[in-house]
Amino acid sequence: MNNNVKEEKIAIIGLGYVGLPLAIEFGKKYEVIGYDINKTRVASLKKNIDTTFQVKQSEFKKSKSLTLTSSEQDIKNSTLFIITVPTPIDKKNRPDLRALKSATNLAGKHLTKDSVIIFESTVYPGATEEVCVPILEENSGLTFNQDFFCGYSPERINPGDKNHTLTRIKKVVSASNKATLTKLAKLYGSIIKAGVYKASSIRVAEAAKVIENTQRDINIALMNELSLIFNEMDIDTLEVLKAAETKWNFMPFKPGLVGGHCIGVDPYYLTHKAQELGYDPKIILSGRKLNNEMPMNITKNIKALLRTKKIPLKSSRVLVMGLTFKEDCPDMRNSKVVDLIQNLKKLKMEVDCHDPWVDSKELKKIYGMSNKRNPKKNYYDLVVVAVPHAIFRKQGIKEIKAYTKTQSVLYDVKGLFNLKEVDGRL
Repeated sequence: MNNNVKEEKIAIIGLGYVGLPLAIEFGKKYEVIGYDINKTRVASLKKNIDTTFQVKQSEFKKSKSLTLTSSEQDIKNSTLFIITVPTPIDKKNRPDLRALKSATNLAGKHLTKDSVIIFESTVYPGATEEVCVPILEENSGLTFNQDFFCGYSPERINPGDKNHTLTRIKKVVSASNKATLTKLAKLYGSIIKAGVYKASSIRVAEAAKVIENTQRDINIALMNELSLIFNEMDIDTLEVLKAAETKWNFMPFKPGLVGGHCIGVDPYYLTHKAQELGYDPKIILSGRKLNNEMPMNITKNIKALLRTKKIPLKSSRVLVMGLTFKEDCPDMRNSKVVDLIQNLKKLKMEVDCHDPWVDSKELKKIYGMSNKRNPKKNYYDLVVVAVPHAIFRKQGIKEIKAYTKTQSVLYDVKGLFNLKEVDGRL
């Protein structure tokens, strides 16, 4: 195997939140082909426009050895492939590996002697070697760990986070043999300022990734359950957490809606594999169930507040502020705010949506909803601040209250404002 990484021609398959920053950084030092099947996405990137806001326009110009393409022919001479496609779940909460298998098929057709294929997509432990390797062997006619080699380096991108960016997060790397591990550590180490961590096996690296978000999911579920209990006691949950955080080893998790493509998805990959092996996970699935029920619990809280103020549910005008799965990013994938909106609509409420971060055409295409850019003043019976975007904080409580009628309810899901300024929150 040639361990001179400078001679590698890298193909990155998938140019979303994970693949694009990786392609940009590697393109500053190596010859890189950035490939995506979405031609519209590639066309925007060629104009130095990233609609996910992960990469600044100035960074594109620094990546002088990066070629962006949606043509399969452009990756055929690559020697090292990095697969960064989404791995969602289906309607039954089972792993949906269609994109991963498709990308693996694509890479397999272009493997040559000593090729290396690295997977960054989140999977359950064992998936790389059990699912992907057979596809690579079938499509290439080559033998794993003899003619080609594999690695797994879990992505740790946090959409909207401008501090924990790709190069500032320690990178876990793993490989199918020691020589490949040394090579990949050198490759990633050349762009990751925070350094790399060599995992002992691919399965260990896969497991490490999937438990990172599982741990967060369970901790948030605990906070959500506490908020439900304290709400019954008329105790402010955030005030309780503020007091508890004065102890040095208290972990500062907060209640909220848990969606997105990581925390709300990854635990199901682990539980799927566990169930295949005959073990029925208890804590993990309980946490998932509780977090999935939070839109309904918030709906119950809102109904109680409206009744207290004698505001009828049917035909009430509602403004939901924030549609993304988390603050300060445009990503709507698996957003639990959408579930909350559907609950309100089932109560025959008239719901308007407002989110400056969201692409209105995408919102209409995916969810069939319109984005109210300029909500009416003195118009709504209920305003729900569902996502704590910094722009809403800057807008201020006075301006947000201006959207409401004299007799109305203002519900603040994540506690963006002081409890005395709103009618309710988790």
